[in-house]
Amino acid sequence: MSLRQYEYALAIAEAGSVTAAAELLHVAQPSVSQQIRGLERELGVELFARTPTGLVPTVVGRAFLREAEVAVSASRRARATARAGADELVGELVVAVQMGFGTRQLPGALGALRRRFPRLEVTVFEEPSSAELERLCRRGVLDLALMAACERSPADAHRLGDEEFAVVLPAGHRQLAADRVDLSELDGEPWVRFDRDSALDGVLLNVLRNNDLTPTTAARVSQTATAVRWAAQGLGVTLVPASAVPRGHEHLVRPVFPAVSQPVIAVVRPGAGPAETALLELLREETWSEAASFSPVS
Repeated sequence: MSLRQYEYALAIAEAGSVTAAAELLHVAQPSVSQQIRGLERELGVELFARTPTGLVPTVVGRAFLREAEVAVSASRRARATARAGADELVGELVVAVQMGFGTRQLPGALGALRRRFPRLEVTVFEEPSSAELERLCRRGVLDLALMAACERSPADAHRLGDEEFAVVLPAGHRQLAADRVDLSELDGEPWVRFDRDSALDGVLLNVLRNNDLTPTTAARVSQTATAVRWAAQGLGVTLVPASAVPRGHEHLVRPVFPAVSQPVIAVVRPGAGPAETALLELLREETWSEAASFSPVS
């Protein structure tokens, strides 16, 4: 077995066909077919099943692909580390961020990283679930994860600062006259909430319970920007990291009393290379203060 075969199998799983995988990899279709047939012969199993909608991994194939993804990620990191020079760094850096956190700070740090290492390829994706982020970290798929601290946070996590939360009110809401909204004044309000397994909904639910508020759910959304816009249109109120408020809605944002904040941590893979180390230092240089968190993002 070879890493190339692993990469071909992962591409087929992503694209759904040999033809699409070949286009994705910029190689000839027969080469992909040949490599996958050879891999299946060597393993003695069928990795993909043909369906009306394309190729899908079998049960055994899904298990194989999970390990193949770890192996390919490790190989890419090893190549990047080996090729890193004093003034140049190439390769791929995979970063996951918990939805709603570091909205202001991460783009600035990544921009500085790319200016320092223009040939470094950075892949970033958002993940709402703390449990899924922790699982990806354990599997070694991620180079760096930016997330809210929790009871299960790794002991070697790097504390970066705090995300301050604020309430977003509909236009014309009576509490917009206040500089800071007492949470008790929101009793009976409908709330725009987040997906049930997301860290943001966990924060909101804890805040409501700690202040003896009964959560009346008007809607559930997946993105912070959507929650803000729906609240602005009068669907309900919502609670989000203040730095995640889209520009143009800052006049509807108010800090709350008692104050709500969440520690933010960075989790770096074991044996971190120069790219992960550089990004961690750049994140530390970003401002994680209360004043900065109330500046809207564009």
